[in-house]
Amino acid sequence: MDISDIHNEEKSELMLKKIIGVIQEPSKWPLYLSIFRIYDWMPDKAYLKMMYRLKMNKKLDLSNPQTLNEKLQWLKLYDRKPEYTMMVDKYAVRKYIADKLGEEYLIPLLGVWNDPSEIDFDKLPDQFVLKCNHNSGLGMCICKDKSSLDIKKVKKDLRKGLKQNYYKYGREWPYKDVPRKIIAEKYMTDSDHSNSFTDYKFYCFNGRVDCVLMCIGRNTGNTKFYFFDKQWNLKRYNKLGRMAPEGFTLPKPPYIDEMFDIAKKLSVGFPYVRVDLYSTEDHVYFGELTLFPDSGFDANRMPEIDKMFGDMVILNK
Repeated sequence: MDISDIHNEEKSELMLKKIIGVIQEPSKWPLYLSIFRIYDWMPDKAYLKMMYRLKMNKKLDLSNPQTLNEKLQWLKLYDRKPEYTMMVDKYAVRKYIADKLGEEYLIPLLGVWNDPSEIDFDKLPDQFVLKCNHNSGLGMCICKDKSSLDIKKVKKDLRKGLKQNYYKYGREWPYKDVPRKIIAEKYMTDSDHSNSFTDYKFYCFNGRVDCVLMCIGRNTGNTKFYFFDKQWNLKRYNKLGRMAPEGFTLPKPPYIDEMFDIAKKLSVGFPYVRVDLYSTEDHVYFGELTLFPDSGFDANRMPEIDKMFGDMVILNK
């Protein structure tokens, strides 16, 4: 047996292990099958019922939804305001936020393009963020040192991102008609001495802001999520928070009251929306408006909290 035969045998064993792994995890079936476009023909309602069963291990009740996860599926199907497409568009939403809050709340924009070939990397600063405006991360480049950047790979990744039909997997219909672009934004951190940019995700119900989900450690590969109320009390709403020791807390951000006020203002008129914000040492910045967090398949919240949040969502049936 020569070297090529050994390599082929190893590849075959690795592929077999991957196939077995997929078979043993039914929750991943829709993801892999959607890659091969097997589910493209399914109507949204039938697809979401199937996906909910596989992801959440229970039947989706659309006739009488009770939890936040269930109601997010209902909203995907029946709350289809045309302006939602603009609101999930990371480029178009900037004008909306400038009109609502002021341009000072926007992360500085460095450029916008239709194709990676149009980007002049020589004109970009040493640090920046490149991302597609129509999806949630595929193709993103967080550049901390342009001198070590593999520009060829960055362009390849961005092309993959532009081709992604983000609507298909979770049937989040507002993403269907977003005109696809690439945007570059200023690289931001919490402070001059920090390497991270903490996410503050506010759970909002038509102008009522219940709490904020603080996301820390995103750049470490070990992100942690903790819920806090406006008085900065830890809320044990998710599995990680439930396991936190007695008296656990995190430093209260200096602009948290302003962020709660901004989230309240931006959420009026939405049955539910998650308002994502950032805060530096001296300023608050807008992140995005998220209509369907985790596409309505969040199994990390405690079941009773999923029901509590669901009670706050008023559906106009």
